[in-house]
Amino acid sequence: MELLYAACVGLLVFCGVFLILRSRTFPVVLGLTMLSYAVNLFLFASGRLSLNSAVILGESTKYADPLPQAFVLTAIVIGFAMTAFVVILSIRGRADLGNDHVNGHVPENIKKGRV
Repeated sequence: MELLYAACVGLLVFCGVFLILRSRTFPVVLGLTMLSYAVNLFLFASGRLSLNSAVILGESTKYADPLPQAFVLTAIVIGFAMTAFVVILSIRGRADLGNDHVNGHVPENIKKGRV
């Protein structure tokens, strides 16, 4: 189970970094979102993956650590605010510059119709 979990985190990090390196703003926003999902999964896994563990003390001999869960909830809220900010920033950049490229300049091969 841990191997599958680590593979999912690694795949999300790979896809997030790949999308962040794109030249348009929408893939960059998706890449940041995927990277934040990977960080959330990593934080959740830092509390040890355990089965049949109680969250409330005294209910079982084993209990789940609530601190990583609190970190993940906080990271979800911060990630949502960051995503909203980056979307508004990319919409503003598109309106001001007239294109949606990250650096504001359209490459020559795209201007001429070659991709």
